[in-house]
Amino acid sequence: MPETVRRGYAPGDAREFGEKALPLLRRAQRDIFYLVSRGYALERAVTFVGDRFQFSARQRMALARATCSRGSLLGRRRRECGGDLAGKTLLVDGFNLIIPLEIALSRSTLILCMDGAVRDLAGLHGSYRLIDKTDRAIRLAGDELAALGVAGARFYLDAPISNAGRLRQRILALLKDAPFAAEAVLSDHVDGMLLGREFVATGDSAILDRCVSWVNLTARILRRRMPGYPLIDLSLPDALEWMPA
Repeated sequence: MPETVRRGYAPGDAREFGEKALPLLRRAQRDIFYLVSRGYALERAVTFVGDRFQFSARQRMALARATCSRGSLLGRRRRECGGDLAGKTLLVDGFNLIIPLEIALSRSTLILCMDGAVRDLAGLHGSYRLIDKTDRAIRLAGDELAALGVAGARFYLDAPISNAGRLRQRILALLKDAPFAAEAVLSDHVDGMLLGREFVATGDSAILDRCVSWVNLTARILRRRMPGYPLIDLSLPDALEWMPA
């Protein structure tokens, strides 16, 4: 039986991302956004600014995942598919979708990022196991895909990650009667299979910068299936206004 786990839970998050911490994080994020938009590497910018504000490793990870350059932000917005997806086949970055949904079902920390994607701080690094929220996460994804009227959804799973085969079996079992063609593929190079493709459902920054078009599926599911979920808002909505080209 799957283990009962709060995926992504860290007891210090209530303090590190609470009402007192968020204004400082957003102030620091503006500095990072300025630096990376001027050509500085993201990791170096986060280290420089993080040292100044004495942020924790987890706060720095959130800033790194939430922030991108002005050029990347414009490109990602341009490539995002925000319209009708009926009849399309989505290429789903499997772990990138399922893990944030498991975290949401665990009531743990998720970040709303500048590009509109929702990202986590789980940092599994190749280790994954099915938990008591996994089936519910797959069903949430299936319900939203059905509501979108897609013709198909092909889930790509990183084969080197532990239990990828078991997750593939659960996806196929739970979506076998879905009103769309559900596939699940194990691959040693998921990123490579999604680069340069259309209708890619992912929040992976590297893929978003190099795909033809992408679908913000995790954010759609949370907005429609778990409305009001308390995302940590690092979206910096006015970034382009105060920092023109």
